Amino acid sequence: MSRHGRKRSRRQHRRKAAGAAPGTLHLEPDAPRPVIRVIAYGPEGMIEEDVQRPAELAAYLEAWPVTWINVDGLGDEATLWALAEVFGLHRLALEDVVSPGQRPKVEAYDDCLFIVARMPAVNGHEETEQLGLFLGKSFVLTFQERPGDCFDGVRARIRQGSAVIRRSGPDYLAYALVDAVIDAYFPVLEQVHDELELLDEEVLESPQRDTVSKIHEAKHRLQALRRAIGPHREAINSLLRDSADFVRPETSIYLRDCYDHLIRLSERVEVYREQCADLLSIYLTIVSNRMNEVMKVLTIIATIFIPLSFIAGLYGMNFNPEISRWNMPELNWVLGYPFALAVMAGTAGVLVFYFWRKGWFD
Repeated sequence: MSRHGRKRSRRQHRRKAAGAAPGTLHLEPDAPRPVIRVIAYGPEGMIEEDVQRPAELAAYLEAWPVTWINVDGLGDEATLWALAEVFGLHRLALEDVVSPGQRPKVEAYDDCLFIVARMPAVNGHEETEQLGLFLGKSFVLTFQERPGDCFDGVRARIRQGSAVIRRSGPDYLAYALVDAVIDAYFPVLEQVHDELELLDEEVLESPQRDTVSKIHEAKHRLQALRRAIGPHREAINSLLRDSADFVRPETSIYLRDCYDHLIRLSERVEVYREQCADLLSIYLTIVSNRMNEVMKVLTIIATIFIPLSFIAGLYGMNFNPEISRWNMPELNWVLGYPFALAVMAGTAGVLVFYFWRKGWFD
């Protein structure tokens, strides 16, 4: 996730040309080449290997009850089509896999279930990355934009022979992966919460010029998280409602727990968005109050000097007292200058005392 002071990352995705045939793949120019890793397991054992050619995957499907094929990188069209042929993937689903802008959804095909999820990125440069997941009768096939994910906990559970996942089917594995994606948002929101707490202290104690930009940065992150988290609720609902051919009833219970986690995440995002709005309002109020204090001080100073300026201007007219006895007789008085200063000091003192009694210096 982006930090304060870092420019927001803006990736430009290639768009499908108007009128192109359905299922046409438009790969990102900087997409890494696919790296295929297989984890095949059952109650009695498991195997974890890298695979160079997609055609080799058929042997794992025949030999093991559950096979998880993870593909990191989408930069080779030939490899993607070879994977589609091995697993019978629909052209439209494969097109969605290589189009990173998809919103979370669930689509059912004849031989598999296609799930799109938004996964918090672990490289620190993007807010989320797309995960494409295919659930079949004996396999789970996942496509990631780049190496690095939040599935280390799932892999560790598979390596444990006593884990429930080893005795369950591919639908439970799909649930575990989706659950890992959803739970990965909690640390992200905790980080945002910590930043908002620091911003709250900064706003109340010593707001700076860049405080507003920090608040807007946090608001931008929360908006991105809201766009990523929200559609997952509809996707999980679809899994619970329309996926009986691929998801067993005992797995649906766990999916309901995923839905509960999504509700909690959505509520947190909304609370933090309101906190951002409150922080901005408090900051503007504090700045306005400070400006009012400055204006009050300047007004008091100006008010004190207005009568003093009048007195100084009056005694600066320099009328000749020899022409008339009413023309500035104080000019020839020995104490004329001290008298004028005393009048000014007395006037200023009276005004200061009056403002103090009114409480204007508080």
